[in-house]
Amino acid sequence: MVNYAEDAEERSAKRKYRSASEIAQRKKERAQARSEEEWIQYAKDLCYRQLGMMERSVAQLRQSMERNLVPPQIIESTLDAFIAANLVNDERFAMMFVRSKFAEKTISRRGLQQELSRKGIDPEIAQAALEQIDGEDERQAAQDFAIRKIRTMRGLEPHVIKRRLYGALARRGFSPSHISQALNQALESLQDEA
Repeated sequence: MVNYAEDAEERSAKRKYRSASEIAQRKKERAQARSEEEWIQYAKDLCYRQLGMMERSVAQLRQSMERNLVPPQIIESTLDAFIAANLVNDERFAMMFVRSKFAEKTISRRGLQQELSRKGIDPEIAQAALEQIDGEDERQAAQDFAIRKIRTMRGLEPHVIKRRLYGALARRGFSPSHISQALNQALESLQDEA
């Protein structure tokens, strides 16, 4: 009969725990051992892997390569090649990001602009992408979110409901005017259902 417990103990004994400093040291040693051709191939592979998961901005790819200790001149040449081949395009990324985030997550234009800024998108490009969303879309999103959220708050005091809803909408970046309209609409819907 096979004793699986012994096999497990044997396997875990082979694994050695490495601290963060040991991991960083091994990463540096591997980086120093690479030739320029290996670095070029490594940078390309890294970018292809990142882009294979989802669309990325130029700044995100640059940060990823910097984290992996790719030399600066190879980072620039790799990014230039990817931009020239239209594999990386900040305008396309911003447009896609705004469409998908606004559709899947209740967030305002201001919140989207902050996220685009964190991803390294130029403010002019971000502004052009945000023009896809008008004030009416934003107001409707705030209203839909407030109505959905208020259903989970039945039985709470009205001032508690207002405070929590206001906070939830404010954290998503909605303006005070949109928040007050959404609050009023949500409270009306709650009273209609009661």
